[in-house]
Amino acid sequence: MPHPHAYFAQQRWANGGGGGWHGPPSDWSAPKWVTLWIPVLVSFVVQVPFAIYTVRTADLTPRESAVVVALAFVGPIALIGARRFPGPVVAAVALASGLDLFVNQHGGPPYLALGFAIVTSIARGARVWAWASVGAVWVISVGAAIILAREDFTPGRVAATTLGILIMFGVGEGIRSRRDAVAEYRRLTSQREQSEVQMERVRIARELHDVLAHSLSQINVQAGVGLHLMARQPEKAAEALASIKETSKTALDEVRSVLGALRSDGSSDAPLVPEPGLDRLAPLVAGIRGVEVSLDNRIESASKPVQLALYRIAQESLTNITRHANAHHATVRLWTADGSYHLEVSDDGAGAASPASETGGRGLLGMRERAELLGGKLSAGPADGGGFRVSANIPMEGFS
Repeated sequence: MPHPHAYFAQQRWANGGGGGWHGPPSDWSAPKWVTLWIPVLVSFVVQVPFAIYTVRTADLTPRESAVVVALAFVGPIALIGARRFPGPVVAAVALASGLDLFVNQHGGPPYLALGFAIVTSIARGARVWAWASVGAVWVISVGAAIILAREDFTPGRVAATTLGILIMFGVGEGIRSRRDAVAEYRRLTSQREQSEVQMERVRIARELHDVLAHSLSQINVQAGVGLHLMARQPEKAAEALASIKETSKTALDEVRSVLGALRSDGSSDAPLVPEPGLDRLAPLVAGIRGVEVSLDNRIESASKPVQLALYRIAQESLTNITRHANAHHATVRLWTADGSYHLEVSDDGAGAASPASETGGRGLLGMRERAELLGGKLSAGPADGGGFRVSANIPMEGFS
């Protein structure tokens, strides 16, 4: 489950930087050696010299002096392992800071190593370690001070220390939230890029299937006709060969145009063939061999996406008829009604034993995808009077 801060951040980026944010977050971060050694050096420079100064000026026994200096060293040394062991490090530093409160009664600067340990542990995912160890040490320290009647544990000092600890926790949570937001943004960006690539692959596969399936089917039919008539009617065979040549040339141009879209440098020399529209339905129908096809197109105008979808659906339907239906006649009808563009392709062939499945073959799947991408729907199955029927409708709204 995405981190809540990351989710809301992603929503702001998706909405164009609402709420004062503009674009994705910066993924800049300090070099690793900086985040590791700066806390070590700062806490060492602040704590150790002051501990030595306290030992020299205060009336401490040798044992107390040794403990004060040792505790001052514990925090900075422990922070060296904060990157690999953030949880144990924050627990060790919390314990050292608690002991320092009782041993060094002369006060001094705050135990900075604890602040760095809290921020580091939360930023690196050891949130439970930080809250549990620091909370337990502080509660025990305050309780022990009350029991021992320590006068240096004044209400003001307890409140100030508690506030300082909470501020460090807030800083750590803020850094962790930002890291989670950046990671979530990267994940969503990668996921969106993969989805776009997959969608483009599906689109290209659909275009290639429609072009190649139809053209190769017609070439196969024409080749059969040519072979059959070669001896008896050579002029008809020549017509079949000419049709094969024209069909293959058109298919080659369309395939090269589709493949040209795969180039990323924008300098493709592949010929750019205009996307087929309804004006090419008549040549499409006229080029069908083996089946008599009649066309009734009553759609006067439509957007290019709609025209391409209707053309490809009609093309794939006619391809299936020539390959599978064993039909003698087919009809292609297009009209507008009820705020939609309608297409129906029917034949008088053998039809199908049962209605088409939800997915069908690749051709039927491609036709259904084309209709649904434009907000329409497609149905295919046996016609009531025999044969097979493909029906598609695409809403006019937004595509007129």
